Amino acid sequence: MDFTEPAVLVLTSLADGPKHGYALAKDIETFAGIKLGPGTLYGALSRLEERGWIEALPAQDRRRPYQITAAGAESLAGHLETASKVTATGLRRLEPRLARALIRDLGRAARLGLSARPGPAARPGPAARPGPAARLGPAAWTTRLGLAFGESR
Repeated sequence: MDFTEPAVLVLTSLADGPKHGYALAKDIETFAGIKLGPGTLYGALSRLEERGWIEALPAQDRRRPYQITAAGAESLAGHLETASKVTATGLRRLEPRLARALIRDLGRAARLGLSARPGPAARPGPAARPGPAARLGPAAWTTRLGLAFGESR
């Protein structure tokens, strides 16, 4: 099974029901934050149709909707299951690194006299750029580290 990111995005969008090209592009932008250009989108549609993972429906007002096939749904489900396992493994392996980065970033913030609370005192100057854990934000720390911002174990 040879998946590309555009193919996964298109299949995921069509798993919610038939859509034409513009509706696919807007849905993908909404749920993934990714803008697929027309060449990328229609190239993916063509390849997916060749594989039998999607099929074109009769045109409606000059728009041709597509729908996912049973084979496409099965392939997407298998790919997403594998991707989920890889994601879980990657996040689990990154936890110690994220925790170290968080501790380092909190220490750096304390040395610079920055507040852990949002507000004027928490705005770093040009020389005090946040590290990787700070860019994730407190919600990510809570999720990945199992503790709320400011708590200790």
